[in-house]
Amino acid sequence: MPKITFINADGTRTDVDAAEGSTVMENAIKNMVQGIEAECGGACACATCHVYVDEAWQGKTGSAEPMEEDMLDFAYDVKPNSRLSCQIKVTGELDGLVVHVPERQA
Repeated sequence: MPKITFINADGTRTDVDAAEGSTVMENAIKNMVQGIEAECGGACACATCHVYVDEAWQGKTGSAEPMEEDMLDFAYDVKPNSRLSCQIKVTGELDGLVVHVPERQA
C-alpha cells in the first residue's frame, strides 16, 4: 500500500496507508487529516481539499486538468504546486507522496 504524508501548516505530520485507485482526498478524510474539508465529496466542485504537492512529487502527480484549474481559482493562497487532492489518484508510483495542507481552505 502506498504511503502518503500530509504536513499541516503548523508542521504536524500525518502518515497514512492509501489504497491504490483511491484519491489523496479520500485517504485524508478516511484518516481524519486536519485541514482537508472536502465539502463536495470529491466531485471537483469546490476547493476545500486544496493541497500543495511537494516539489519532489510534482512530476509524478501530473498537472491539473482545466476543470481543476477553474476550481483552484476559489482556493486560498494558490501556488504553482497547488492541486485539489480529490483529483490525485493514488498509484504505486506515488508511494511516499508528500503533500502540504494550507493554513485554511477557501
